[in-house]
Formats: sequence, structure tokens, C-alpha cells
Amino acid sequence: MADLGGPLDIKAPVIWVLGGPGSGKGTQCAKIVEKYGYVHISSGDLLRDEVAKASVLGQQLSEIMRKGELVPLETVLQLLKNTIKNKSTSAKGFLIDGYPRTVDQGEKFTSLVCPVKAILFFDLSDDLMAARLLERGKSSGRADDNEETIRKRLKTFRNESMPVVDKYRDMVHTISSTDPVDVVFEKVAAFMDKLQ
Repeated sequence: MADLGGPLDIKAPVIWVLGGPGSGKGTQCAKIVEKYGYVHISSGDLLRDEVAKASVLGQQLSEIMRKGELVPLETVLQLLKNTIKNKSTSAKGFLIDGYPRTVDQGEKFTSLVCPVKAILFFDLSDDLMAARLLERGKSSGRADDNEETIRKRLKTFRNESMPVVDKYRDMVHTISSTDPVDVVFEKVAAFMDKLQ
């Protein structure tokens, strides 16, 4: 792994936002940004931005994402650390959306990027996540919103990412995302208000 140095010393709280694909993480993060002024950092968006640059790295990432596989840890850590560092002086807080995806990633994040204050976990059944993703795939044009890749992503989430929720259980605030968006956000806002 490239030398990332030690963790950043930032004052703004950092919250990991976890949940399976299609669980509503991005939607709820947008509402938190609007109400609380946090910076939303989606590891997926950072990766897609790199793919859009059509760089050598972007082409490699495109192939990995098309297969539904996980991107190398050092790549994601560097993208996350750079983004947090660049926005740390003006941010009221950071929402790290869709990261970490494995226990190892979580441990590396806290030792190499920065400390984490809390974890928001959006819980939703696989069937509902798959239905949401298939619907989104009709209009998104995203390579990872097709049925075969969705099944693989859900399996990867259950096998790799749920252990993160278990390991950091004491920091996790679980919210069911079965309800309508505004009802889910009422629960999110209650959590955020306590955190302030």
C-alpha cells in the first residue's frame, strides 16, 4: 500500500453511513447535507468520478465495478483522505457513504484517514434493495444496476460488509429504511440532533 501517513487531525465529526445497495443511503445523506451542512462523500461517487476521467486508473476501476468486485483498499483510502483533507477547514461534518465495506477497511480508515464519531446503518431486506436497484437501473445508466450484478452486490454486502456493523456495534445507530423517505429522515434527524 502507498504510504498514506498518519490520520488527519480534524475537528468536524465523521460519520460512516452504511447499508446495502439501494437501502437509501444517498437519499438520506442528501437530506442531512441540506439540514445540517455536512459534506457528503460517497466512495462510489469518488470512484465513478475517477472512471469518468477515463484515466488508466479509471479504466481499471470501470472493469472492477462492472464485475461487482471490491476496489483495492489503498485506492479508496487515498481518494477519501484527499477529499476530507481538502474540505476539512469549512465542513461542519462528514458523511462517508458506503464505506467501509469490510472490517479491514474500517480499521485502516481509522488508523490512516481519521477517527469516526458514529455509524448510521440503514437496514432493508435484500428483496426491497433489489427491487429499488432494478427500478433505478431503468434510468440511471449505471453499469452496476443490472440483475446479475445486483445479486452479486447483495451477496458481497451480506458477506463482507455486515461484519463491519457487528464489529463496531457500540457506535452503530440502526434505522429501518422500509418506511417512506421523510419518515426515515425523521429518525435520522433525531439521531443527528443528539450528535450535535
